[in-house]
Amino acid sequence: MSSAAAPVFAWHDHTHLAISQAAGYENWHNSAAADITKTKAGEIEQYNHYFNNDAGVAVTAAMVLGQVKRYNDPKDSEGHLYGAIIAALRDYIEMKQLNKYAEYPLAFCAHYIGDLSMPLHNVPYTDFNKERHSQNDGIIDFGIMNKVGYIQKNMYWIVIENESDLAREIARIANISRQLGLKLEKENRDMTSDEAYVQIFHSASLLKAVLQYVNK
Repeated sequence: MSSAAAPVFAWHDHTHLAISQAAGYENWHNSAAADITKTKAGEIEQYNHYFNNDAGVAVTAAMVLGQVKRYNDPKDSEGHLYGAIIAALRDYIEMKQLNKYAEYPLAFCAHYIGDLSMPLHNVPYTDFNKERHSQNDGIIDFGIMNKVGYIQKNMYWIVIENESDLAREIARIANISRQLGLKLEKENRDMTSDEAYVQIFHSASLLKAVLQYVNK
């Protein structure tokens, strides 16, 4: 994605909401707000939603932590989704400690965790990505709010005890998502609904672990 590209969304709204509801996020209804923010904040927010892995390298925990300082950077068109998850969570924790209303940073964090499992947000923004992006965003959106229980049955246990654990889990899911994104391009096809659901199981599981980590 270049700075001249039109804003790209990940997972349509209902998919984000279902991920958060399955994870037990009390304010799950706020989980699409980060996409809404892009319509006014533009590149300040847009680049928090993806990482163009043009180098084609495996994502590491060190890479994740290295992106944190790039949060909200309107010059970083490469994107910094992985660091945005941690930066938003830091904002939440800091505001909570200051006895401020901290729910909005957590809503952004929840959204970014949802974006993490969208394969086309973890690979270069090629012509294939541009052409297929919207279709894949919405591949399971219709009726997904009726499948929250199904998502919960397929979630798995993740333990987050510190930021290093979180960075490692972000890297793990990013690599799973990246590999699927590369496979889709190689095979010149969209995700199947089964593949998309497997992806969001990862996001819902990680979000649940993050909520437990911050005692939500």
